[in-house]
Amino acid sequence: MIFCQHASELKLLFIERASSPQDPWSGHMAFPGGRRDVGDGSLQDAAEREVLEEIGIQLQNQDFLGRFDDMHGRHAGKRIGLVISSFVYFLEYLPETVANHEVEEVLWVPVANLLDQNRRVAYKHPLDDNLSYPGIKVGWRKSHVVWGLTYRFLYAFFNAAQIPLPEPLPETCLR
Repeated sequence: MIFCQHASELKLLFIERASSPQDPWSGHMAFPGGRRDVGDGSLQDAAEREVLEEIGIQLQNQDFLGRFDDMHGRHAGKRIGLVISSFVYFLEYLPETVANHEVEEVLWVPVANLLDQNRRVAYKHPLDDNLSYPGIKVGWRKSHVVWGLTYRFLYAFFNAAQIPLPEPLPETCLR
């Protein structure tokens, strides 16, 4: 998670993942990051390297705010053998971004928008119309909805900051 202060607004960075048939999370809104490589010294090193590769932001020597508890990844609503770590940073400026082939678009979203009840949506799971998840519309396109794991990390952040989201998450979405 990367926050920045810009034009008197606190903003949070999201990426729209590029479309790829090999990626089950293709086209989803997410935070930048990716898999740990053999050469990464730590999970935080991996996150910083991935952010630099995906969007060109150097996080080393920036304000590191902390790490959230790891969460299990899911695919089609079922747990898979993937554990995701989240690190939180604050930048005092709005950096330029350069998206690589893994990223369709970079969005800096005002935190106030994330708390706006009018941006709440019920997101239908792309593989099963019977599954619906809480979501937040963060951009102008239909695909710009934060849901699933990214929403769970947002929920954890706002919960830790003691800022209630306007609509509680169903307990089943938090596990």
